[in-house]
Amino acid sequence: MKKRVEPTHCDTCGAREKSVFCSLSPDEISDVDASKSCNFYAKGQVIFHEGNRINGIYCVSKGKIKLFQIGNEGKEQIIRFAKEGDIIGYRALLSEEPLSASAATLEETSLCFIPKSQLLKLIANNPNFNFKMLKLLSHELGEAAKVITELAQKPVRERLAETLLILRQTFETDENQVIQVKLSREEIANIVGTATESVIRLLSDFKKEKLIEVEGRSIKIVNIPALTRVANIFE
Repeated sequence: MKKRVEPTHCDTCGAREKSVFCSLSPDEISDVDASKSCNFYAKGQVIFHEGNRINGIYCVSKGKIKLFQIGNEGKEQIIRFAKEGDIIGYRALLSEEPLSASAATLEETSLCFIPKSQLLKLIANNPNFNFKMLKLLSHELGEAAKVITELAQKPVRERLAETLLILRQTFETDENQVIQVKLSREEIANIVGTATESVIRLLSDFKKEKLIEVEGRSIKIVNIPALTRVANIFE
């Protein structure tokens, strides 16, 4: 179960500068602090379910989240991730539609829930915040279109290579250049849209080709230019 925790104050939150809330005035920050609630989630907990309705948004104070849909055959398809400073649930809230995806934690995570009334107040009164929300929605729409196209047109090998590059960009790396998220082979397959066995085989191939190094769930990309060519990505 989620565990209620003492709210993290926005003005001292390390994730704030990475979020859409970075440009709020001191008074607006105080309003958000007064209206929000914060909860702690253990690894693997579901935050919300696809098809439900939501009456606020979640801001990730700490941790990592996957957003996914369940296909007709019950298979999970991961559509995107959220990390510190990101918000989730905003598209369904603003469109007044049911949630189009479920969300679950990839590690221990702290979330702040900001009610709809507070979000709409910020959108109405702060043009800069309004613009950031529009930009975020536009980016999500573009990424969704990209995923649909690539699932339909790219071979699995190219999709996996691009997925590894996206994970590196999204979650960054440590001092040893290891991607800072640990996903199971099944979860990687659920991003790529293929069978787990195919991911296991291709990761082994990439390792033999000296494109990556793998230790358990830790992955390090050792040859970014070569992996980019495999992914068939050109600027």
